[in-house]
Amino acid sequence: MVKEMLDLYKDKRVFVTGHTGFKGSWLCTTLTMAGAEVTGYALPPVEPSLFQISGLEHKMHSIYGDIRDLDALWTAFHAAQPEIVFHLAAQPIVRESYRDPVGTYSTNVMGTVHILECVRRSDTVRSVLNVTTDKVYENHKWPWGYRETDTLNGYDPYANSKSCSELVTDSYRKSFLLEKGIAVSTARAGNVIGGGDFAADRIIPDCIRAVQAGRPIQLRNPWSVRPYQHVLEPLSAYLLIAERQWEDPSLSSSYNVGPESGDCLTTGQLADLFCQSWEEGARWEHTGESGPHEDAVLRLDCSKIRTVLGWYPKWDAARAVAETVSWTKAWLAGEDMSQFMERQIEVFIKGAYHGTDDKDQH
Repeated sequence: MVKEMLDLYKDKRVFVTGHTGFKGSWLCTTLTMAGAEVTGYALPPVEPSLFQISGLEHKMHSIYGDIRDLDALWTAFHAAQPEIVFHLAAQPIVRESYRDPVGTYSTNVMGTVHILECVRRSDTVRSVLNVTTDKVYENHKWPWGYRETDTLNGYDPYANSKSCSELVTDSYRKSFLLEKGIAVSTARAGNVIGGGDFAADRIIPDCIRAVQAGRPIQLRNPWSVRPYQHVLEPLSAYLLIAERQWEDPSLSSSYNVGPESGDCLTTGQLADLFCQSWEEGARWEHTGESGPHEDAVLRLDCSKIRTVLGWYPKWDAARAVAETVSWTKAWLAGEDMSQFMERQIEVFIKGAYHGTDDKDQH
């Protein structure tokens, strides 16, 4: 069972920002399964909402608030008295960052300042993880993966605000948190897919909306290369980082979290996998539409987290897409998605932690 594999989190007080979002909902589901006492702080969910679909509002303490409101955040944080903090709250969409750069910077930069200020004031926190993105690096269009020591300088407002978030975290670490014995790390994850992502301007949700409407999938740039991975991959890394630095604060650092190099696919290749898995005549076409600048090639070198913490990805891109399609079809069929998610998490963690062949465990 999952509870036996995540013993550290049993009865621990865990504070999660952005808990109503896609990643946050999957993380909080895993934490509640592990027996943690979870408090979430985020904006109210927008329907359709994975947070509501998963039934999390009945399994954790959920507080609706804006990460940009320090007073409200501190009130919730102080009441929760957390021991472990996961900071996921963000404006995560590149195209939206062009439409609203001010909102993106205020959320992604000052939101980080605010959660770390709460940590600085706290007497209970021991382990903190700030989740950023693989896009924090200055992109040189290299064919090889970026390492944690490469220059931080994201191009678009979203990527750049996350680069700033990394710098804020490093400053708080050196200026305040190390002397208090609080371990803090950042995790730079690649593009994630999985069941329950309903965001606009993301490839798999766009694919699902298209096939539901009975029309071809529209791809703006089928040749862009990204490190795609199932959402449970980075979440397993986040949980591992927070656990290991709890036990050994010297392990606090910045970690890339991404798939094997063979799963750095073009958008067109990912759409092909989706169409093969969905079937029912699903197909895609190139729109020829030009949008705002987005990096054409992005790869991560994840040797550090594998060497230092022993983490490695479990599901390849084809499996990640298949699991996403399976979740979506179950939801459309009216299944109990709380139970479905727990089964999917258990299958993943059994394989990820024990190295078993989990392909036959559905």
